[in-house]
Amino acid sequence: MEYKTLVKERDLLRFTTAGSVDDGKSTLIGRMLFDTKQIFQDQMDQLEVTSRLRGEENVNLALLTDGLRAEREQGITIDVAYRYFSTAHRKFIIADTPGHEQYTRNMVTGASTADLAIVLIDARNGVLTQSKRHGIIASLLGIPHVVVCVNKMDLVDYSRERFEEIVADYREFAQKLSVHDIEFIPVSALKGDNVVNRSENMSWFEGAPLLQFLENVTIAADRNLVDFRFPVQHVVRPHQDFRGFAGQIVSGTIKVGEEVVALPSMQRSRIKSINFYKAELEEAAEGQSVILTLEDEIDISRGDMIVRRHNIPEVEHEFEATLCWMDERRELKTDTNYILQQTTNRSHALVDEVLYQLDVNTLHRRTESETLRLNEIGRVKVTTAKPVFFDPYERNRNTGGFILIDPDDFRTVGAGMIRYSSRSTIEELKREERAKRLKTPKSTGITWDPGLVGPQDRIRRQGHGPLCVWLTGLSGAGKSTIAKEVEKRLFDEGYQITRLDGDNVRHGLNADLGFNREDRRENIRRVGHIARLFYDFGAIVLCTFISPYREERSYVRALFPAAPGAAAEPGAAGDPNQTDPSSPDAAGPGTPPTPPTPAGTRPAGFLEVYTKASLAEAERRDPKGLYKRARAGEIHGFTGIDDPYEEPEAPEIILDTDRLSVDEAVEQLTEAIRRASAL
Repeated sequence: MEYKTLVKERDLLRFTTAGSVDDGKSTLIGRMLFDTKQIFQDQMDQLEVTSRLRGEENVNLALLTDGLRAEREQGITIDVAYRYFSTAHRKFIIADTPGHEQYTRNMVTGASTADLAIVLIDARNGVLTQSKRHGIIASLLGIPHVVVCVNKMDLVDYSRERFEEIVADYREFAQKLSVHDIEFIPVSALKGDNVVNRSENMSWFEGAPLLQFLENVTIAADRNLVDFRFPVQHVVRPHQDFRGFAGQIVSGTIKVGEEVVALPSMQRSRIKSINFYKAELEEAAEGQSVILTLEDEIDISRGDMIVRRHNIPEVEHEFEATLCWMDERRELKTDTNYILQQTTNRSHALVDEVLYQLDVNTLHRRTESETLRLNEIGRVKVTTAKPVFFDPYERNRNTGGFILIDPDDFRTVGAGMIRYSSRSTIEELKREERAKRLKTPKSTGITWDPGLVGPQDRIRRQGHGPLCVWLTGLSGAGKSTIAKEVEKRLFDEGYQITRLDGDNVRHGLNADLGFNREDRRENIRRVGHIARLFYDFGAIVLCTFISPYREERSYVRALFPAAPGAAAEPGAAGDPNQTDPSSPDAAGPGTPPTPPTPAGTRPAGFLEVYTKASLAEAERRDPKGLYKRARAGEIHGFTGIDDPYEEPEAPEIILDTDRLSVDEAVEQLTEAIRRASAL
């Protein structure tokens, strides 16, 4: 099935209507259904009878969507009403949402999946506070298109001046919003002007009537067809020869043969087949429910996510979000355990802090608020027990949205939108913040003291060059075992060699650090600078650290001189397009300049050694019992279980300990160090 065919089959527009009480939302929808002949005769007869009994002159088309008895009695919309219709050009799903502030949660519910929002403004009243509130909510929910329908134009004599006055007011307000496509249409829902057919009473309006605009607005560009995200709903195993993963592709496209990664384990494989009912597809796209099979046997279960290898979402336990509180029984509590549902992934979660409450009428922030009550919206910090795989809401509404559930009765109490920039922006901000912190140390008025014994003096005495050997890999991969044996062999041969072990440095120097991502970054930063001090002493230093993130390993690499043509991970200091890694600015303050290196005397200053082991083998060894504790939920954020390990992409050495014995691995690494440190 061709990709163009898939897009055509999904040509469905979801839109929501919003407006102040009695602005005519339900009447507009009723008029649209009536003029497109979507109403059955018995429905029309019932509307005529009901309208006469109510003493109304015209047939009340609003009764088509106001289904609740309370709505009909009060003449207002209370709950969300969904209606479906189609034309020759497109299919539509309408969410008629209430306009009053006390039903904000209902509007959020109805608008959460909308491609377009219709905001109605009464031509007599102009732009009201509630009219602005609906635009603000549409902006918060990331709705890409907004149509402002100035309704009841028949009551202002179809005045062009009045329409243009309202357009100017709303445009000025809309400059504060993140909605970039706003259309203005003058209509009369009661009379049918510019709803389905062009109005003869407003010949001065040169735009298209509402339905024509809805039929032709481009929404294909709004869908995220870049970031492949496949939350696993169910593992399908009808017999022992078939194991597939069922779910819906929430964004992006995928083809047979493409390389993918399973989250959170970070295990790689390739797409073997894409099964759709009884057929096999070569390609599948966002919105399709399929079964994927992989070329390798990988441990994947419900709540995991399959993504492309080089396009991985954020994998975090902590994030900030915009949260709408929906529980009328009790307010948000920061000491209460909730269930967070995001795609197919469920996790226990705490709302740690309410950063501010947002006034949805003015966009003002109230920072003194410590909680949220029914219909209130605020910015919060959330911590989850399991990692959440997400993209920023503004980039991907499907993976950036979540709900909070009360674990006592499983009622939905909140709906949230994760508010981060794109992944590249996040990492850039983190790098900038870290660089700023490093370039502005608290210690001032200091200079580097080179001493009277230079690097070349140490090299001549010791008979070998200094070297940092960085062993990375899963817990249980064999890093420490190999490093200790290598240290003993080279020490016996007269080498100046020492070893920095992950657990050892956390007993003293880094005892103040935990295991969240920021503390892990700081742990590696400190160790990197200690290793550089040993390097300047002329020693070979063996560093055994899981160091699961490529960015941190690249940072350490930047502290050491790179050999010409030495391998470097993407973005590492060894990249010739990056800042010179030997400069003090690249390495951070207080780092000495790289000593001059005579040509041919030292081939490298840093060796990255990937101690490779499969998760299954590392877990089988489990030398410290950590995997068992992580599986039991006693340890959170454990690499390989509920936190990712990013494999090196271009290490100098790979020691595959699944197939190598300890002696073989030690021999390979020892020989590599002899060569790298030789004069």
